[in-house]
Amino acid sequence: MRRLAILAAAGAVLSGGAGWLLLPGMAGNRTDPVQAGRVADGRALYAEHCAACHGADLSGAPDWQTPGADGKPGAPPHDATGHTWHHGDALLFDYVKNGGQVALRRRGVDYDSGMPGFGDALSDAQIEDILAFIRSTWTDEIRAFQAQRTREEG
Repeated sequence: MRRLAILAAAGAVLSGGAGWLLLPGMAGNRTDPVQAGRVADGRALYAEHCAACHGADLSGAPDWQTPGADGKPGAPPHDATGHTWHHGDALLFDYVKNGGQVALRRRGVDYDSGMPGFGDALSDAQIEDILAFIRSTWTDEIRAFQAQRTREEG
């Protein structure tokens, strides 16, 4: 098994996707080649579809909590300083696939966050990969909190 993990890591290095190895909170994923592949794929997809608004380092837009001229806040961070980890998986998936306004309306909240839906641009598996990447950057404590939130919303 250790050899498989080493081969998976070497493959990631050779393919240019090794950056995920350096992310905090990843210790549990380094030995799981399937999860490591999802995280690496998610990182690339995040860079292509999300980083322009949410930051390459997941730090969010500057002054993200202050509404802009359109009355909507900037894109929030996905790191520990944001609130992404306060939500369960179903909401996060719905938010990415269908957009913030639709996802919130389904939950009885009338608010347009400004987040567009990516369901036409990304497959469900690609959305899951992006979320796997984001979760991989969180500490064990934050992942545990978010997993509990997922169970509660389940």
